[in-house]
Amino acid sequence: MKDQIKAKVQENKVEMINSICESVRIPSVIGEPIDGCPFGKDINDSLEHTLNLCKSLGFKTYRDKEGYYGYAEIGEGEELVGVLGHLDVVPAGDEAAWNVKPFGGEIIDGKLYGRGTQDDKGPVIAAIYGLKSLLDLGIKLNKRVRFIFGTDEETLWRDMAKYNENNEEIPNYGFTPDSVFPCVNAEKGLLQAILKSEKGSPVTLKAGEAFNAVPSKAIYNSIKLEEVKNELDKLGFEYKEENGITVIGKSVHSQASDKGINPISRLCIAFKNLGISSNAIDFIANVIGEDANANNILANCEDVSGKLTFNIGKIDLNEKEEKIYIDVRIPVTVKKEELVNNLIEKSKEFGLDYEEYDWTNPIYIEKDHFLVKTLRKVYEEETGLDSTPLSSGGATYARAIKNCVAFGAIFPYGLKTEHQPNEYVVVDHMVKATEIYALALYELTR
Repeated sequence: MKDQIKAKVQENKVEMINSICESVRIPSVIGEPIDGCPFGKDINDSLEHTLNLCKSLGFKTYRDKEGYYGYAEIGEGEELVGVLGHLDVVPAGDEAAWNVKPFGGEIIDGKLYGRGTQDDKGPVIAAIYGLKSLLDLGIKLNKRVRFIFGTDEETLWRDMAKYNENNEEIPNYGFTPDSVFPCVNAEKGLLQAILKSEKGSPVTLKAGEAFNAVPSKAIYNSIKLEEVKNELDKLGFEYKEENGITVIGKSVHSQASDKGINPISRLCIAFKNLGISSNAIDFIANVIGEDANANNILANCEDVSGKLTFNIGKIDLNEKEEKIYIDVRIPVTVKKEELVNNLIEKSKEFGLDYEEYDWTNPIYIEKDHFLVKTLRKVYEEETGLDSTPLSSGGATYARAIKNCVAFGAIFPYGLKTEHQPNEYVVVDHMVKATEIYALALYELTR
């Protein structure tokens, strides 16, 4: 049966890739709410498109009347297996940094490019086609499978809150195809907060687009331009002379902010060295600097899930007020209160008030759980690679229900490009992921 399932995946390959391309071409970035579209028309269009795709494949579909979420279900039995994914995407950012259209869905040299190809439209559709392969073969599902489509994962998870508020059925267990292979059974706590001051700044600076991404650039066009440029030269910080000064960063997802380069931090370090001072500038330059592990707030914070990461995702400095938008990934054994108390104390030293924006609890699923053992078995048999479960700083929908883990779709030999310019997936890798999803759903529905 395994060979038949894999053969069917290959047979459906072109259709699947075309479906991903169609989805990527819908620019489902959060927008202004309208009736029935709480997160904007584009996100609603993506939800409708995906539900229509599932309906065409034989699923029963449902859309929340308010437009927060939808789901597609098929199969029989009392138990419910969940596959949770999201259709909203982060903004494209600086389109000049892209070599292709961010929402073009183009295939070049075996790679499918576009925002959402990795996070999370590509993997969601791959999982759908994994199950389609079973249906095409006439395989009976002894459990129901429900694909739950979220629309607010990149911001506040109001979609999943609404799902629970509406008393929708909670799957017995499941996975979200929104991370890496093998499965991720531990996810750090996720804290997002705003540090702010009602005391204005001597400089005007607005940079960054999201809490959960290291900015790719920070454009500065305020006082002492020449002095700032000279200081950046001394520090060896890369910049371009356009629109004033554009400090160059390395954009990565905030869960890996210690692998990126934050241009906001670099600008503030230069300001400090020039004697340009404000509450926000002084905090960033003196407390964080280029240390994305924030040792000045909580030293050597690390456990089995990895190190604490601290990202300054956005900043807004003007003559009236200052705001710093931060995203912190806290190791699973570390108490949130310990980090927050230290952060509040340190912020106060620099005249900044702390305002919590969002908090998501960490998760940990034991290695001997049926779900984890099943996914490990399928992955090992299909790749021959080590299936030891991973920990992550990412925040996936695995946190939204009990007994859920993140599972794929990026392989250990693949490159993570989510939230970055030129986001892409290797087509052959996505097809292999589809085979794994098909076999995993086969095993989970026996």
